[in-house]
Formats: sequence, structure tokens, C-alpha cells
Amino acid sequence: MIIVPVKEGENIDRVLKKMKRKFEKTGVLRELRERQKFTKPSVKKREEKLKAIYIQRLQSQQDA
Repeated sequence: MIIVPVKEGENIDRVLKKMKRKFEKTGVLRELRERQKFTKPSVKKREEKLKAIYIQRLQSQQDA
């Protein structure tokens, strides 16, 4: 449950922005999307490996 404290006289747009940011940080929506379909463990492992390779290439390009 997400709780956003609202101060007296605070703008509603600012409060909504805080709530939206908290919602994104918790990763609720991301988890919901992942649970909509089943992904085989081998596919997950392959995706993680490819992501790690991609990040490593980016870091090596920055160092060079």
C-alpha cells in the first residue's frame, strides 16, 4: 500500500506527482506485466546474459 502524506495547502498536482513516483519506484506495474505471461527460466537467463554483455560493452566504450 502506497501512503503519500499531504501537507496543509499543498498543490494536488504535486501530491499526484509524488504518488506516481512512489508507484514507479515500487515496481508494481513492472511485476504485473511480468506475471501476465510465463517466461521460461532459460529465456530469462539468456536475456540477463545479453543485457550484461550490452552493459559491459557500453562501459568499455566509455573507458576507451
